[in-house]
Amino acid sequence: MLASRLAKPFRLDGVAFFRHFCPLLNLSALFCVQMLMKPQLDLVPKSSWKANGPLLIAGPCSAETPAQFRATLTPLAELKPDYVRAGIWKPRTRPNSFEGVGIDALAWSVEISRELGLPLAVEVASGKHAEAALHAGVSLLWVGARTTVNPFMVQEIADAVQGVEVPMLVKNPVNPDLELWIGAIERLNKAGIRKLGAIHRGFSGYEKSIYRNHPNWEIPIELKRLLPDMLLIADPSHISGNRLLVPETAQVALDLDFDGLMIETHCDPENAWSDARQQITPSSLAELLQNLIYRRPQTDDVVFNARLEALRRDIDGVDAALLELLAKRLALTAEVGAVKKDNDITILQPKRWAEIVESRLQQSGQLGMDAAFITRLLQLLHQESINTQVKMFQEARLNASKTAE
Repeated sequence: MLASRLAKPFRLDGVAFFRHFCPLLNLSALFCVQMLMKPQLDLVPKSSWKANGPLLIAGPCSAETPAQFRATLTPLAELKPDYVRAGIWKPRTRPNSFEGVGIDALAWSVEISRELGLPLAVEVASGKHAEAALHAGVSLLWVGARTTVNPFMVQEIADAVQGVEVPMLVKNPVNPDLELWIGAIERLNKAGIRKLGAIHRGFSGYEKSIYRNHPNWEIPIELKRLLPDMLLIADPSHISGNRLLVPETAQVALDLDFDGLMIETHCDPENAWSDARQQITPSSLAELLQNLIYRRPQTDDVVFNARLEALRRDIDGVDAALLELLAKRLALTAEVGAVKKDNDITILQPKRWAEIVESRLQQSGQLGMDAAFITRLLQLLHQESINTQVKMFQEARLNASKTAE
């Protein structure tokens, strides 16, 4: 085995590994700390949400008028969603956007949903919203992405629902911050909310993307690892921002073992008062649900399980060798830094860096590897080398100044 042939490898424990590599993966320090610390929550079993199959929440982005709401929910009732959603208050990015009908829509939204036997879910962005929704008889509350980023508002909502047995869901914050997401969940749980789950709706970013909100699937996957007993559903409407992408995004979410979907559905999407591009009709939702492939997380097939376990053992071995190689590379870059420091040579060597990128891309291309992936990996390794050497130079200057004193 390759790992066994490496002499005196430079080893990293778990904390050191995340300290080295999380910044290079564009992950915050808080996210990395959370990867090592599992939150402790008091939750009802995930099966209490739904015994079998994915949870489904569907309905319009906004409850615009009683006629629009009824026209949307009537065909939805045939699909038997677990909840129907209705945007009563709409926290918008710009002040001139439609911000929801407001509290006047609560009464008729609850009335229509009850007539059709559909439990109603509503987004709340303040304690007053939560109190009004509970008073009106709303069945489920969710905290939106623009609210999750604000611990003060989340705490206000938590105070408003203290002692009330109401199911609640928390959308991820608009920015990719796992700590904020978990913090909001913890605040509600401490307020006594035990039927509690999360919604992944993607993250804002400046880079160009086919998505309205980039999925960054690794973050909800990490949330699932930390809180395996908590419901986690996806919102392909907000991730996609385009109704044409909703079916494929929904399929990816189910393939990643999400527990359900929230899909914005409108009787006349083209003329919706908000988020028109990402809403689909009830008939389109029916087609989407029919075409989804519902995979199972495991099987009793002995042959399959044996083959999968063998492949996983091989991967474990390769990963062990990779970690040994990474540790050895870190030790070598540290030695390079020491040589540079002792000879007053600059840390960055542009010509050497260009040679590395060119030669490694050529070699990886011959191996059939994706150039974009290799480029990111090289940048990751190079930045870690720079970080190590910068720290070394700083410590040398600090020691020199102390000696001079």
